[in-house]
Amino acid sequence: MSSTITPPGPRADRDSMPLTNPQLPALAPWLAGVIAFGLAALTGLLLGWGWVGTAVLGWLLLLVVLPVWSLLVEGERRAKDRFVTTLVWSAFGLAMIPLVALIYQVVSKGAAVLSAEFLTYSMRGILGEGGGIYHALIGTFIVTTCATIMSVPIGVMAAIYLVEYGKGKKLARWITFLVDVMTGIPSIVAGLFAFALFTLIFGPAIRFGFGGAVALSVLMIPIVVRATEEMLKLVPDELREASYALGVPKWRTIVKVVLPTALGGIVTGVTLAIARVAGETAPLLIIAGTTTSTNFNPFEGRMMTLPVFIYSSVTTGGKYAAENEARAWGAALVLVAIVMILNLVARVIGRVFAPKTGR
Repeated sequence: MSSTITPPGPRADRDSMPLTNPQLPALAPWLAGVIAFGLAALTGLLLGWGWVGTAVLGWLLLLVVLPVWSLLVEGERRAKDRFVTTLVWSAFGLAMIPLVALIYQVVSKGAAVLSAEFLTYSMRGILGEGGGIYHALIGTFIVTTCATIMSVPIGVMAAIYLVEYGKGKKLARWITFLVDVMTGIPSIVAGLFAFALFTLIFGPAIRFGFGGAVALSVLMIPIVVRATEEMLKLVPDELREASYALGVPKWRTIVKVVLPTALGGIVTGVTLAIARVAGETAPLLIIAGTTTSTNFNPFEGRMMTLPVFIYSSVTTGGKYAAENEARAWGAALVLVAIVMILNLVARVIGRVFAPKTGR
């Protein structure tokens, strides 16, 4: 009977080796931040620095403390990872500063103005305190709705042509080029286009809500085309081929197969386009004009919108400048809330209508 004898030295060394590399505790980034900003605060107090200089010094110390700590404990590779991660989070924090400051400023100054009267009264006959944004809310709703009614069919059908019919055709290339150009044009150019168009038709000094809707539709159409085009491209070709194999015509395949599959993304893109144009000021100031009365007819008379109301209230000086500025902040808060709600609706719609995966 024979047995194999294993040398004790190497086997014992292998058994004693750790299976994983040492790691810093989960709270290491927070501890490093406390150390870095604590040292920065102490330095700022001794040298009489302001909070900006102290924050910058704390950030620089954090970029040194955490990677060096990780290098001593975890090794070079993990230290590089923590350094880059700190840079990424720092960039995210810098990007959030203007957003948080904007929201805080709008909420802090606009919340005090909000009331039932502010939302249900217009500015007709009001000079000082009182009044509201009812006429601007109605104008924004009517103008944006008209722009949506014009833009969505044109944008969706143009995208259908580009994806389903125009592959490799010269006309499709021209349409794509023009859509790219329209995406980058300044909004005031759209207002000037609508103003020039309706001036030629109805004469000079024309101002009405439908003109503002036309200007907004010029801005909406390229967004709808781009969003719809990308969603249609995501529809698998196997679905189209299966429909064609059953003898279904191409137009019916698009209506019954392609569009329902991409419906969630299309509706999301349309909702985001509405949110994009709802805050436009320059084109509406040119062609829709300003008024203190509520106008329900977009084809007759001037029509006030929320962005134009904010601009007019801020730029109007004189005796009642403080009251006008307060109303401007309230209108800004309402406009931000509308845009935020539209974005949330777009996300919900995208989830509800998203194609279901799995069996």
